[in-house]
Amino acid sequence: MRRWARPAFAVLLTVAAAGCSVPAWVPLAGKAKGPEPAPAPPPPTESRAPILSRPALPPDSEAVVDRVICVINSDAVTLYELDEAEAFYLYENKMQPPPEEERAALREKVLNGIIEKRLQLQQAEKEKIVVEDAEMKEQLDEIQKKLGATTQAQFEEQIKAQGLNYEGVKKRLYDQLMVQRIIRRRVALRVTVTEEDIDQYLNANREKLETGLTFEARHILFLPQAGAGEDGWQSARRRADDVYGRVMAGEDFGDLAAEFSEDAATAKNGGRLGILKRGELAADIEKAILRLSPGEHSAPFRSEVGYHLFELDSKETLAGEQLAQARNQIRDILYRQKYDLRLKEWLVEIRSKAIIEMRL
Repeated sequence: MRRWARPAFAVLLTVAAAGCSVPAWVPLAGKAKGPEPAPAPPPPTESRAPILSRPALPPDSEAVVDRVICVINSDAVTLYELDEAEAFYLYENKMQPPPEEERAALREKVLNGIIEKRLQLQQAEKEKIVVEDAEMKEQLDEIQKKLGATTQAQFEEQIKAQGLNYEGVKKRLYDQLMVQRIIRRRVALRVTVTEEDIDQYLNANREKLETGLTFEARHILFLPQAGAGEDGWQSARRRADDVYGRVMAGEDFGDLAAEFSEDAATAKNGGRLGILKRGELAADIEKAILRLSPGEHSAPFRSEVGYHLFELDSKETLAGEQLAQARNQIRDILYRQKYDLRLKEWLVEIRSKAIIEMRL
């Protein structure tokens, strides 16, 4: 049956209407250019897309397949439409058919998607949204171009080879553009992100946004005496206090690190920790360093290792071009969050006003 080819072609319609390039795995669009062998003759009674094909149904089963399972206001959904949408969902998500015990949940999800789309289309028609002929032609020309068809006849032949007809493709594309327009009117145009919204997000998530920025620092480490318990820690603190006093008196931090630091790996380099990215050090140590301004020194700080004195040499901050990029990213994040929330609320609203009769 030709209708079983529609899910595969619907992917191409979605991509074309969104203005994106066509993936190679989409039927028709992924074929290499150049001469190809003549296709095998189709079966005498039907033409179907191979990925979504199923055995031909007995003549008396068509009425069962097409029975109405849901009525949305005055718009009917058939069992066949649900089967087709389920097949498309599996195809689009590259999934195998689920076990029977999981299939009911999948079909419920797919049916809810059908209901949502049907409600949106009904709303678009109610608000007298239209798609101009010129735009339809532009979209169809784009699909034809992506399929590699150079003439209208070639285009229609390729559509026919997938078990579709030209008018059916136009209808699917028209419905898709109608839904896009109603969503734009009812959702996208009602979402705004203010500078105050961005400031609040930036302040609440600054540490996360600054992850990966670099800083340079030094430290002087004083280790507690092994086996001395709390007395060992008190001794390390006293040594740290003494050296801190000399730092505050103006002695060179690097010289004091070389003389007193018990971190052999950094003492010889004046206590330099090197260029670090935020997130590389233990969180408590990094926080103690980054609360400093460049050139500032910390009071003795106790970590799991011992007592430290820190000096911050430099640190990158969200400023200039980096800040502008971060604000643009935040604007996109907040817009998407608000858009998704508004879309969800709108769908709940139009569904609450609809008369939906389930006949499954």
